[in-house]
Formats: sequence, C-alpha cells, structure tokens
Amino acid sequence: MSIEIITKTLQLDIYGFGGTAINKDYVGMAFKQSGRMWEVVKAKGLKNKGMNIWVYESEDKVFAGVELDNPAIGVSSGLEEKKIILEKYAYYKHIGPYHLIKQAGQKMTNELIKMGYEVILPYIEIYGHWTNDESKLETELLMSLR
Repeated sequence: MSIEIITKTLQLDIYGFGGTAINKDYVGMAFKQSGRMWEVVKAKGLKNKGMNIWVYESEDKVFAGVELDNPAIGVSSGLEEKKIILEKYAYYKHIGPYHLIKQAGQKMTNELIKMGYEVILPYIEIYGHWTNDESKLETELLMSLR
C-alpha cells in the first residue's frame, strides 16, 4: 500500500447534504444524501466536477457533496455548503471495487498508526468517474492526521 503524507493545505468547498448515520450506517446515509444532492444538481443544471465526495465526521455525521464549477450558486440552489481544510493528511488511491474501500481504509489506518501518526476526522472519500469495469474504479482516500 503506497500512502503519501501531504503537509500542503487542502481546501475543498463542496455542496450537497449531510446527516447522522443511524445505527452507524455510514454508507447508507452517504448514498441517501448523495442521491438527494444529485437530484438538485441535475434538476437545476448545476455544472460540477462530477465526482462524489463523501465526508465522515465526528458524532456519526456524514456529508455527500460535489464541487461546483460556480460555487456562488450552490446555497441558493438549496444545497448545503461544506468547507473542509486539511493541513496534514494521508492520501491513498484505491483502484478496484467499491466494496473493498472499507478494507483499504482499515489497512491504511493500521499502517498510519504503525508509522506513528494519529488518524483523526474528517475522513474523505473522493469517487472517480464511473466505469463498468470494477477493477478500474478509482477512489481517493484522505485521512486527516495529527
């Protein structure tokens, strides 16, 4: 597993919806909020970068959003805004089926702890463009570090 430690500040401004994962069903909540977000984006014709961004936060909160080409119209379109700033984080690109992302994230966390890092929230998954070939799906995993 090739994990990159990044100390250059990353700022993401995303628009979508958040909620609390009932019974710790994080993926279920993320899918629900992502679906709501895409309904608004498509109905309003909001130009975007086309990548689902899921943010896992403290207190079982999950946010599903997208970067808009014109962020100024995000909130006025009925979407919630989420600004994320990561000053130090670990980066890993998972290539393969989505159902293996949780396993990749756990392996990533274990390796970071062995390296002496403290993994903190938020944790972010950025989903690349869809392909029918599951072996080629790309998902970027970003873990905040202290």
